[in-house]
Amino acid sequence: MKSEGAVAVLEGSGSAPAGRVEVRPLSLPERFLKRGLDIVVSAAGLVLLSPIMSLIALLVKVSGPGPVLYRWKVVGEGGRPFTGYKFRSMRQDADALKSTLLARNEMTGPVFKMKDDPRVTALGRHLRRLSLDELPQLWSVLKGDMSLVGPRHPLQSEYEHFAPWQKAKLLVRPGITCLWQVTGRSHIRDFDDWVRKDLDYARRRSFLLDLKILALTIPAVLGGRGAR
Repeated sequence: MKSEGAVAVLEGSGSAPAGRVEVRPLSLPERFLKRGLDIVVSAAGLVLLSPIMSLIALLVKVSGPGPVLYRWKVVGEGGRPFTGYKFRSMRQDADALKSTLLARNEMTGPVFKMKDDPRVTALGRHLRRLSLDELPQLWSVLKGDMSLVGPRHPLQSEYEHFAPWQKAKLLVRPGITCLWQVTGRSHIRDFDDWVRKDLDYARRRSFLLDLKILALTIPAVLGGRGAR
């Protein structure tokens, strides 16, 4: 799958008709500004937030068995797999228990979402409410696997079940935050609606739009709407 300014011609699938998915190409100055912002913010965040991240790591460590960081196999720009990092917010056996909860999935489509997921630890609920579990993703931004703003990256196991038009959301680099997270993340239950928001971002993306989304993310997180 091509990326960064690509045009994908897709077969109709599900509720999406056949057609073209266009990605607005960023100009050279926009690419420079976007990557520069990613580097500056992620590097500064990792340094300035290191005391908080160290405290979270300690709390996760003493809260129960399991690693401090959850390493999840996800898919990035152009369908390229990479390893993402988050503070562990679930029980150590969460992945094994997922199959027993599929009937309670609150999201239609190939992704799993459950508001009161019993696998989430007591500490994990607090971390998720303010999206503190996602702070290690700043490292992925600094490395270039992710951007601050971009479509949410799916698990490799989920991506395998995406329809062609749904995979098109990864024609651009995934991010920590995006349109769907600041315009109804907690209320979207149809995966197709989620993808449409990601494709809308890909069509309209710009450095100024990224700044707007970042600004909207702050009140969304502080208001607890970052909870998953």
